Amino acid sequence: MLDSAIAGQLKSYLQNVTRPIQLLASLDESQKSKELRDLLVEIASFSNLISFVEKTNERTPSFLVTQADGDANICFAGIPMGHEFTSLVLALLHVGGHPTKVEPEVIEQIKGLSGPLEFETYISLSCQNCPDVVQALNLLSVLNPSISHTMIDGALFQQEVDDRQIMAVPTVYLNGKPFGQGRMTLKEIINKLDSNSNKVEAKKLNKKEQFDVLVIGGGPAGASASIYAARKGLKTGIVAERFGGQVMDTLAIENFISVKATQGPQLVSALEEHVKEYNVDIMDIQRAKSISQQGQLINVELENGAVLSSKSIIIATGARWRELGVPGEQEYRGHGVAYCPHCDGPLFKGKHVAVIGGGNSGVEAAIDLAGIVGHVTLLEYGNALIADAVLQTKLYSLDNVTVITQAQTTEITGNDGKVNALKYTDRINEKENSIELAGVFVQIGLVPNTNWLKGTLKLSKFGEIEVDAHGQTSLSGVFAAGDVTTTPYKQIIIAMGDGAKSALGAFDYMIRSDFSDNEAA
Repeated sequence: MLDSAIAGQLKSYLQNVTRPIQLLASLDESQKSKELRDLLVEIASFSNLISFVEKTNERTPSFLVTQADGDANICFAGIPMGHEFTSLVLALLHVGGHPTKVEPEVIEQIKGLSGPLEFETYISLSCQNCPDVVQALNLLSVLNPSISHTMIDGALFQQEVDDRQIMAVPTVYLNGKPFGQGRMTLKEIINKLDSNSNKVEAKKLNKKEQFDVLVIGGGPAGASASIYAARKGLKTGIVAERFGGQVMDTLAIENFISVKATQGPQLVSALEEHVKEYNVDIMDIQRAKSISQQGQLINVELENGAVLSSKSIIIATGARWRELGVPGEQEYRGHGVAYCPHCDGPLFKGKHVAVIGGGNSGVEAAIDLAGIVGHVTLLEYGNALIADAVLQTKLYSLDNVTVITQAQTTEITGNDGKVNALKYTDRINEKENSIELAGVFVQIGLVPNTNWLKGTLKLSKFGEIEVDAHGQTSLSGVFAAGDVTTTPYKQIIIAMGDGAKSALGAFDYMIRSDFSDNEAA
């Protein structure tokens, strides 16, 4: 089941297991059950503290990971390979007694959650966002006996997916009711469960001393800015909703110079590790609400009510997927309307879907989906695709892809709570057309995250922050970097360079400014 290299690594990891583990499997005569049995028998052979037992569970094929003398709180309904293999390894280690890397105060917060809390997470094995959610909920189950979690591979339990009308992953249920959808970190989940956590966090943040440089945003631009600022000896902090930003949702990265190929989550992990090499105060799961000047200092108010103060700030809040803005888009979001083909594509296996957008993102999405779904229709508003030539050549070589140009999407319709068709206007003859399909993947570019800054800074007509050659904005002491700015060409490597430039700009600003009055106050 496992190749020799992975098997050797897993056997090495399992040496950290210190207490007995049982793998309780519910199996039948199907091929998937046979594959799961082979996997579990192989894992059990790697450690004398792991035993494999067949036992009927709620779903087949599935297995529980439990202490030999304890409750069974972690269940995998499916075969956790692909992106979920790490989730399995961590479950084995943590149930087997290996300590977690979670901060002591977070562990206490988890232990204080009252249950019973029964989580179910529907995933696809190709989803790069799903493991974060699965691993977070598994950890809750390990640390709190009143919490349980089941990972469910939607491809193997299609009837459940259809019954619950799940058309996006990860989708999480709590005690049988919808809890959340999309990427969620451990802290986000805890905050959602613990209503008092925001007040506690706000009190902690309000006690922080003023920063020299406060970076708002944790993507490539924000990470780069914080490293360059910290290397200048400046007291540096990062405020971010989630570290990594949009890069966390990017699967293949093949144009990051010196790295032939990587994936978004891997790059984000490396960025975070690099930032943590320096004395940077990372404040994640925080959203900035407004900025204001107080003398030469700049105050940043957060959504939870906390206020942070800094001599300079760097805004690197990035961008989000642009929406179509047509009837039906919001109504069927997560029920046929999707923005991540890598995550949600497997849920449309064998079905007809549309991709909106003829740029690189749209064409790449169509190519990826063509290998999973029955048919892909790509619609482009302009008179020709604008993607790179190599991508267009690949796209037109696929026999289950139809390309329609001069097409203006006008409506997404549905029935029984899920998408059933897309309407568009032919811009040449103005004829209205309708395509019966099951899913619509929107890939029409990005919108800068600047709504919270309107009336504060000078923005372009597209909502981007206007910056000069040093990253300086229209407000003294406020700099900006990356996709949120007017800097052309929204690329990871450009955002990183932008972040470095803005940090150097902030440093240059500070050494030429007199903050003595503020420091004395």
